[in-house]
Amino acid sequence: MRNLTLTIAIGLMLAGCNTVRRGTESTVTITAHPQTARIWTSLGHECPRSPCVLQIERKAEFTAYAEARAYEQGAVEVKTQVSSDAAPGVIGNAILPGGSVGLVVDVATGAMLDHSPNPAHIQLVPVRRGRRSGPAGS
Repeated sequence: MRNLTLTIAIGLMLAGCNTVRRGTESTVTITAHPQTARIWTSLGHECPRSPCVLQIERKAEFTAYAEARAYEQGAVEVKTQVSSDAAPGVIGNAILPGGSVGLVVDVATGAMLDHSPNPAHIQLVPVRRGRRSGPAGS
C-alpha cells in the first residue's frame, strides 16, 4: 500500500511535465523594417518601435501589425505548433503512472506548443506616390 501511495504521489508531482519544465508562456520577438515602425498585436500588446519582445501564452495565436510614416501597414500571423522540445515531457507523461493527467494539463495550458514564426518579421513597403496627370485635354 505504501508503494502504491508513493507511486501515485510521484506521478502527481510529475504531472504536467512540460507545464513545469517549459511554462505556459513564451518569449516572442517581432521585428519590423524600418525599425521606427510601431508594432501591435491582435492580443492588445504594443511597442513603440522594433524590436518588440513580448511574453505570450503558448496556446495563443495572433496577428502582429506594424506601421511607419511613409510606409504601407504590414502584418504577420503567428501560429502555434507542437514543439519538438516538448517530446521528453510527452514521453514522461506516457510512461509515468498518472502521466495521463500530466498530458491533459500540458494540452490545456499549451505547454507543448511553440509560436511560429518566432522571431516574426514584418517588412514594410514604402507608399507609392501616384503620378499626377496633366489637365484633361492636354
